[in-house]
Amino acid sequence: MTTKSKTKFDPNGIVPDNGNYFGFPIDAEDAALVLISAPWDTTVATRAGSSYAPDAIIEASRFVDFHEPMAPNSWRKGIATLPIDYSIQDMSHRLRSDADKIINMSHSDADYIINNLMHDRRLRRINEASGQVNEKIYEQSKMWLKRGKIVGLVGGDHSTSYGNIRAVSECYDDFGVLQIDAQCNLKEECYGFSHSHLSVMHNVLSDVKNLKRLVAVGVREFSPREWQRSEDDERIRLFTGQYIWSSHFEGVNWATLCDQIIAELPENVYISLDIDGLTVECSPHTGTTISGGLRFPEVVYLMSKIVGSGRKIVGFDLTEVVPDVDDKTDAVIAARLLFKMCSMALKHHPSPDVL
Repeated sequence: MTTKSKTKFDPNGIVPDNGNYFGFPIDAEDAALVLISAPWDTTVATRAGSSYAPDAIIEASRFVDFHEPMAPNSWRKGIATLPIDYSIQDMSHRLRSDADKIINMSHSDADYIINNLMHDRRLRRINEASGQVNEKIYEQSKMWLKRGKIVGLVGGDHSTSYGNIRAVSECYDDFGVLQIDAQCNLKEECYGFSHSHLSVMHNVLSDVKNLKRLVAVGVREFSPREWQRSEDDERIRLFTGQYIWSSHFEGVNWATLCDQIIAELPENVYISLDIDGLTVECSPHTGTTISGGLRFPEVVYLMSKIVGSGRKIVGFDLTEVVPDVDDKTDAVIAARLLFKMCSMALKHHPSPDVL
């Protein structure tokens, strides 16, 4: 198929169960936006399970309706699903027991860690594997970015964002990251994991030299060292949960706060959205359940304001969704949030309609 001939797709009919996000029957070559899946969650210290998120979100996405009032019909430019690399998921599950042993040992006597001969080998296996996963994501993202696509990533835990951000950074002289999250993720490492989900923004700031600004919104927990890092690094701007709540209590509306946030962002914006940045009812099973997050409409409004300001969403990720067998809330909300992110990113993309 060429972009001159549209694929038949009925947005008012039954969405096909074809293994693609939103059931869109389109190949990556013909789409303006491609979605990479990263079923990896080895370093999560609390509740694992986000390695199952891509499949759960694909299933839930079949029940999303396709009218997005803030970006009508932008999906017609094409949203393609790249095949899920299940070797990543297999490796994540295989190494999970090693990670659990390391995490449990870290809460035990320090001498036990020193004297345990397996500790260093387990840690090395996980760190090497984490690096390999992010390199896979980087190479895949880089390939499609060179072909003029917008690339979105569906995790997996937040550590998987690194590869996609790194690839996007190579396409722009300067760009900014909007991070919506419950935590700063500025730890140098956690439990010895160099690619921990709690270290992803530290790694981005360390390795991506053309990052102009990291704007973290809704963060509600951080260590003293992370707070000091945010104070010392001129690239970092924090709009903490406390600042947002206090502003609301004092009569400042969300539109005004969004203007403050957007003023800190450069023209090219990458959105890194950890689902735990939203209120707990949006992600009841995620690994980090911290009360006081952003409401779903607030996140959507912020994204629409970014696009409305003339800035471009040049890439994005959605991470830390932990699906539950009985309660579909996490996957259902994530699917709708993903569709809105895709729609906003495509709103001003110059590609023709292909669906």
